[in-house]
Amino acid sequence: MQELNYEENQIVLNQKDEVISFKCELQENLQKAMKEFVEEHPNWDQYRILQAAIAGFLMQKGFQNRDLTRLYIGNMFSMNFRN
Repeated sequence: MQELNYEENQIVLNQKDEVISFKCELQENLQKAMKEFVEEHPNWDQYRILQAAIAGFLMQKGFQNRDLTRLYIGNMFSMNFRN
């Protein structure tokens, strides 16, 4: 199975002044599903999926922050919010 690309995404870098990179291990079935999704939806990439998933999880757990909301909505609807 092809591994996901861990290179920096220029779109993400341009949206924020600071980007923190981390590596994480994914279960094979989750990695396959994400790879298939990205192949079928070219406007999404692994970075956008993970950002939307983490932001959505935090929002569901009650964390309220304007920047987090902007990130979540921006990722879900391909929007770029500027101050």
